[in-house]
Amino acid sequence: MKRQSIIYTLVIISLLSLKTKAQNWKPVTAAITFKIKHSLGATAEGSFKGFSGTIFFDVMNLSTASIKATVDAKSIDTGIHLRDNTMRSGDYFDVEKYPKISIISTKIEKNIKENEYIGYFNLTIKNITKNLKIPFVFTQNGTQASFKGSFAINRTEYGVGEKSALLGDTATITITIIVNTQQ
Repeated sequence: MKRQSIIYTLVIISLLSLKTKAQNWKPVTAAITFKIKHSLGATAEGSFKGFSGTIFFDVMNLSTASIKATVDAKSIDTGIHLRDNTMRSGDYFDVEKYPKISIISTKIEKNIKENEYIGYFNLTIKNITKNLKIPFVFTQNGTQASFKGSFAINRTEYGVGEKSALLGDTATITITIIVNTQQ
């Protein structure tokens, strides 16, 4: 009886330690898209590629969660080659000098609704870093999961172009990351 009690205790301790350790997620695919309004209501859309990141996330222990990611700034694609080259220039993303856009979490909290969280992140574009509050949804199905979030930034605050009567200041960014557990 005493031996059985010790075994049960060890099993419970093992299970509790699994729940308190952040899961290491390996990114499988990522979609980073953006929209920005032009004058007269037209919208320009585009995407970035070259996602790389490390994700430690456990819904049972958000204090240990961390998300760090980068995308290649030169990968910007709006579907118009001439516009893409302009966006890569020194007037916008200056990809030769600043090849990566990065985002690093500083804190993650549970939101009121199921599967919803709020992340506080440092977003760095060019040499400018600003703290953002980004709501996101985390959905897990076995060993695979997804992170989906959307947020808005003022592009001029990051030195991406200047104020313009033709191009809006606010860009809406949507990020979807599919991950697998990593042992």
